[in-house]
Amino acid sequence: MTRLPLRVRLTLIFATAMALVLAATGFALYDRLAASLDRTLNQSLRARAADVAALVTQADSGLRNSPPGSYGGPGNGFAQVIDRRGRVFDHTPGLPPAPLLSGAQLDRARRTTQLVVDIRSAGDEVRLLASPVRAQGQQLVVVVGAPLGLRDEALSGLRNELLVGGPVALLLASLIGYFVAAGALRPVERMRIRANAISDRHLAERLPVPRTRDEIGRLGETLNAMLARIEGGVKREREFLADASHELRTPISLLGAEVELALEAPRTNAELVLALRSIGEEAGRLSRLAEDLLLLNRIDEGRLLLRREPIQLDELFEGVAIRFESRTRGTDRRIEADGRSLSVNVDRPRLEQALGNLVENALRYGSGIVRIFAVEHERTFDIHVTDEGDGLPAGFAVRAFERFSRANEIRSSTGSGLGLAIVKAIAEAHGGTVEATNTPEGGADVCLSFPKDEAAAGPNPLKTASRALENAER
Repeated sequence: MTRLPLRVRLTLIFATAMALVLAATGFALYDRLAASLDRTLNQSLRARAADVAALVTQADSGLRNSPPGSYGGPGNGFAQVIDRRGRVFDHTPGLPPAPLLSGAQLDRARRTTQLVVDIRSAGDEVRLLASPVRAQGQQLVVVVGAPLGLRDEALSGLRNELLVGGPVALLLASLIGYFVAAGALRPVERMRIRANAISDRHLAERLPVPRTRDEIGRLGETLNAMLARIEGGVKREREFLADASHELRTPISLLGAEVELALEAPRTNAELVLALRSIGEEAGRLSRLAEDLLLLNRIDEGRLLLRREPIQLDELFEGVAIRFESRTRGTDRRIEADGRSLSVNVDRPRLEQALGNLVENALRYGSGIVRIFAVEHERTFDIHVTDEGDGLPAGFAVRAFERFSRANEIRSSTGSGLGLAIVKAIAEAHGGTVEATNTPEGGADVCLSFPKDEAAAGPNPLKTASRALENAER
């Protein structure tokens, strides 16, 4: 069954349902007609029994002398009057002299207002209605009857029509159901054919969506939206690989050049020291780039484990400021920190790494004083890193946290373009957000916002993995 085409399976299910409906309808119609015919026949018998009872009450004999066709004849039914000793007192012409009722039935008829029984008489099935009546000084039983041939013939005709018309109607309904299912699934087949033609080299292709606003149309729109997301992800991955290749190639090329220059001709000790320092700087740049790429890969795969601990923001900010103190010594730059004596529950190394990236950017691209300060709210706390430079270029804020994104798109500019992407990843791993804006004075302002209560941040797979690891270590 599961190997059949969907349209065939739908047709079979539809045909089965239609067969059950037609069968139930046929049985109900047959039963309804039988009940209606029985009700009409019984009413006719009651009326005839009342007429016969009135005739017997008024005359000594009336049935034998009644006008032809009044009560007798095969089509109009028949009547019989039986006395208390079980003998036929009167009857319509053509009936045998024997009572139509058996002894037991006659006894019940004397005690019952009306008794209806079906019997076979002279090879035909008839329906009898017996009713007691007091007439001519004795207790009599009036029996009237009618053949069931017309009733059975009507029911037989209906049964034959149902047996013939039902399968025909089922066949027609099944064919209609098949064509309806085929028409409904035709857009799905077109989408399947187009989807089969889409490859990683043609991700811009989209599935044909029918104009109808039904489930299939919404499915096509959803699949097209998924293709758009896949296309965007593949595009970002290719750009990431291209950018990473370029970033790795530059320091490697410089390393090779420095080594070649150092070996090319005799060098003094001072020149060799300078070459080694340059090689060390490029090696450090390669190491930092590799670490950044590894960190982003762990974040993408949900393998960045957070180890939260209560820390004082004053102490954290002061540590970041001291780390960059050598960069500001002898210049007009300085770093000011104000943690507002806030105690928070965060992963200290990761938050320190994020703040270090922001201070590095502020020192490299900004000017004036670099400020690190915290702002406490009812349910969140914000950490700001600001400078007094020219601020962010127009339109850069919306893509500032994308990987390999730089305000200066020239490839030779310093930095890998991963610093702000790592800041965003660390903030989101803590359940927070990050935003870059310009201050009213013109400098850049990067704000990290974190929930005070860890539960307020909502479920985070990184937190769950961290707790699981800590429980396992215990």
